[in-house]
Amino acid sequence: MSNEEQSPVVWSPSEDTLANSRMGQFRTWLEQQGFGPFADYHALHQWSIDELETFWQKVWDYCGLVCDTPAEKVLGKHEMPGAEWFPGMKLNFAANLLRLADGEHRDREAVVAYCETRPVLRRTYAELKADAGALDAFLRSKGIKQGDRVAGVVTNGYEALVGMLAATSLGAIWSSASPDFGIGAILDRFGQIEPSALIVVNGYGYGGKVFARQQDFAELIAGLPTLKAVVSVQQLPDEAPISGDLVTTWENALAAGEGTAPSFTPLPPDHPVYILYSSGTTGKPKCIVHGNAGLLVNHAKELMLHGDVGPEDRFLYFTTCGWMMWNWQASALMTGAAVITVDGSPGYPSLNFLWDTVAEEKVTHFGTSARFIAGCRKGELKPAKTLDQSNLRVVFSTGSPLLPEDYDWVYSDGAPDALLGSIAGGTDICGCFVGSTPLLPVRRGEIQCRFLGVDAVAYGDDGQPVSEGRGELVCRQPLPSMPVSFWQDADGERYRDAYFNTFPGVWAHGDFIEFTEHGGAIIYGRSDATLNPGGVRIGTAEIYRQVETVAEVKDSLVVGRQIDGDVEVVLLVVPADGQEITDDLLKQLKSRIREGASPRHVPKHIVEVNDIPYTRSGKKVELAVARLINGSKKADNRDALGNPEALDHIRERLAEVGLLPS
Repeated sequence: MSNEEQSPVVWSPSEDTLANSRMGQFRTWLEQQGFGPFADYHALHQWSIDELETFWQKVWDYCGLVCDTPAEKVLGKHEMPGAEWFPGMKLNFAANLLRLADGEHRDREAVVAYCETRPVLRRTYAELKADAGALDAFLRSKGIKQGDRVAGVVTNGYEALVGMLAATSLGAIWSSASPDFGIGAILDRFGQIEPSALIVVNGYGYGGKVFARQQDFAELIAGLPTLKAVVSVQQLPDEAPISGDLVTTWENALAAGEGTAPSFTPLPPDHPVYILYSSGTTGKPKCIVHGNAGLLVNHAKELMLHGDVGPEDRFLYFTTCGWMMWNWQASALMTGAAVITVDGSPGYPSLNFLWDTVAEEKVTHFGTSARFIAGCRKGELKPAKTLDQSNLRVVFSTGSPLLPEDYDWVYSDGAPDALLGSIAGGTDICGCFVGSTPLLPVRRGEIQCRFLGVDAVAYGDDGQPVSEGRGELVCRQPLPSMPVSFWQDADGERYRDAYFNTFPGVWAHGDFIEFTEHGGAIIYGRSDATLNPGGVRIGTAEIYRQVETVAEVKDSLVVGRQIDGDVEVVLLVVPADGQEITDDLLKQLKSRIREGASPRHVPKHIVEVNDIPYTRSGKKVELAVARLINGSKKADNRDALGNPEALDHIRERLAEVGLLPS
């Protein structure tokens, strides 16, 4: 079967889209200045990596980003790691996100917040800026200063956005987690960065149930001795607020700073703006530090050019505050669009809820996970047949590869007129390597393109680009949103080890990818042991920390089983001497994982085994079991194992319970 037959075109841009989308206008604008001409998107992409510095300067200019002091040049140093972006610049991240909050745009909706426990909240750009200024003033009154960390255990709603804008306005660093995380998982993150301020909800709603967490979060506050201030949000209006000497209610904090404009402190280009977290596969999560200017300009490119998001648009991305897509969504404020936030279960009160919201709110850009789209297909939903989708132009999907059958569903029953933008990148760059563009057709089962300014190819084990077939996703030139550092990694060793040791001087991302003959991409999953159930990246160590403190459990191992385009978490358990894996113990393990980590960490399958394979140096061999359960023919180096017979036993057990591929 030819590639064309495997990947038929399922959507094509109109002549109007080619000419008048923001990327189409950007291309024309460049050509008017003497660049190009660009015959198509691929020619534009080639220019963007050949003329990297010119390209990024033109993105900055075209997208109208603002700074207090202009840069001396685009790139001071070009090498990786260690690229130096926009040396000499002074700017403020929040000032850019709120740059349209004055003038004619001030009375337009900035945020529309839906959640399961409170009425819909609507705020204009002027109100958002005023609240960010008030909270900025309150935090400064509590001694929060430039470089301090402001942490949020918050739901995806209005307060999270105000908190981030206030923190980044004054020059503090924002870091957030979702309130369904266990206290251990949150302390594993925030305990490393030692926040000075905490914004925290008193609980959350999910799937029609209410989860009050005042006691848990009081324990969290006690576990963060560097805190100077805590701001408590009544996410559950009928539940008691969080109490404590450091605590101020959200309303009182805003009242204390009312009438004060955001400080918009000018900062160097590589000043930290966000701290995000790795999955924690081999221990506590790595704290990934993202810089001011680089993240801003990359998000401008991704949202405004690739996403075609602008001031007339309404943008809804279903996410939590523990996922980088929250940070991506927040940057849509710089476009002037209305950001529609949704907190709660995507399937409550029914799987139609998000589609109903898209129609009611006249959403133009809807983002979700591949798992949600698959769920809609399996549930035989037909929003295209029952709802007004006349405003919907783009449907984004990320988190895991989107199955060809899910493209079919979108273009038959989901959103037949929309550009289906499958996008892929990671927490590491808080952005995308590959994704969508309004200038190319969408092909079934394929991501459309490499993003502009991204010199991405697939490498073989020899460190050379593969001419065809799959390889390691690498990026051969600097990208502005590559992290500026890891927290508490003074010599940069952990940072280099994470991305640059596989292929020196080249970013190795850890995805297994194929670039097609027409410039598209197909991702086959992670090339390491990270788990991605429902598109949410989680680490095995977070599960081990819950399971292996149970007295009845001697040892355990966690792997991801790929099935139907998603990942099931499989937990192998060795019972303690004299113990059995009873139904009660299974319930206890699942409950402990749910409460101590999050509901997403709970295994789909728990299998009793008699031993766990280890390397001779004492490390669990997750990848060998992952390859086994996913049918890989790749042979493992048994000589590296201290107990290779454990792998043989696991193969037998997985076959007995029906978890080995037939």
